[in-house]
Amino acid sequence: MVSTALASTLARRNIHYGWIVVGATFLTMLVTAGAMGAPGVLIKPLQDEFGWETSQISSALAIRLVLFGLMGPFAAAFMNYFGVRKVIVFALALIGAGFVGSLFMTSLWQLLLLWGIVVGFGTGLTAMVLAATISARWFTKHRGLVVGMLSASSATGQLVFLPLMAELAERYGWRSTVFFVCAMIMVAALAVLAFMRDRPSDLNLPSLGEAHVTPPPARGTLVGALKTPITILKEISGTSTFWILFATFFICGLSTNGLIQTHFVTLCGDFGILPVAAASVLAVMGIFDFFGTVGSGWLSDRFDNRWLLFWYYGLRGLSLLFLPFSDFSFYGLSIFAVFYGLDWIATVPPTVKIAADRFGREKAGLVFGWVFAGHQLGAATAAYGAGLSRTELSSYLPAFFVAGAFCLLASILAITLKKSGLTEPAPATAH
Repeated sequence: MVSTALASTLARRNIHYGWIVVGATFLTMLVTAGAMGAPGVLIKPLQDEFGWETSQISSALAIRLVLFGLMGPFAAAFMNYFGVRKVIVFALALIGAGFVGSLFMTSLWQLLLLWGIVVGFGTGLTAMVLAATISARWFTKHRGLVVGMLSASSATGQLVFLPLMAELAERYGWRSTVFFVCAMIMVAALAVLAFMRDRPSDLNLPSLGEAHVTPPPARGTLVGALKTPITILKEISGTSTFWILFATFFICGLSTNGLIQTHFVTLCGDFGILPVAAASVLAVMGIFDFFGTVGSGWLSDRFDNRWLLFWYYGLRGLSLLFLPFSDFSFYGLSIFAVFYGLDWIATVPPTVKIAADRFGREKAGLVFGWVFAGHQLGAATAAYGAGLSRTELSSYLPAFFVAGAFCLLASILAITLKKSGLTEPAPATAH
């Protein structure tokens, strides 16, 4: 097999195969994030062709974001039972089917089904839990760096492809963008089939940083695997730490994916900025986000994560409150792109670290899965709410003021977390 031969070749050069797995995962998360971001540049073309209102299109995008988040805790269970490789390939096939089907849609319910439910399920299987799973299985050393890299790939992928997709939609119609997304999905699927393996033990390798091969755990039942996220939720739902993390990440989603990723291009169009130019601003955000998120991972190992979240949410809130007063000039949008971009998903490393510190490393992935569900519920709220604002009030700006104010609230909530790094016990339950 390609992976076996490549692993042997890399081993002779003292390079761990885990980095190849990271590369395949990076590409997968980049592509699926690009698929998540694609509808943001297609709202106006869909309106022009089908006559749908912004709020109607936004409802499909909101469904997609909700499923994207709610699938997170269960995606880990599927990966444990079926294997990472099979789950990723199935997810990519599902996303591709959703986009291919949209080429033939004629009614709003088909948009809700294809871009809402089908794409929502598919992208949910390759959410942040995939990054946590790969980093935990393949890396003991450099695990934090890997989480930062893969987190950055997800956020960056939502933005960097947008200028090209906007250009394709403007020149050749929105269906050309769909073809481009499908082509990216096919490339990612081929890379996963060729290079992805479920665990280091599949190649008789230890994880990077360990000396001995760790055998895979016994495979349980699918029902048992699916019960685990529910059990964890019951354990943590009585703790203040979980609800503070859930609330702040709800606000994180409210102020990123659901608002900027979904509606920024259309917002700029309201001020006379062409889609390609607006998407280019998003691409700049994506570039700064990559460095901001990797840098945040470095900072989270060295500073109080509560105060990092305080500054991240506070600066993001001020950026959103500044945007309506930027006159949407080149200078104003450039300032916004830099400050907001550095902060796009910088909240992930501190949030993951706090979850691990409070609930223990073994539960951290599933705890973060539920916290991430809050993120996507917030994103769905903003995706629909901002669209409703534009339909009913003929302006997106009220949604930006609301999101900015909520970010300031999140910064205050973050510093109310206990400083202790000890594991927070779950509340006792009656027997």
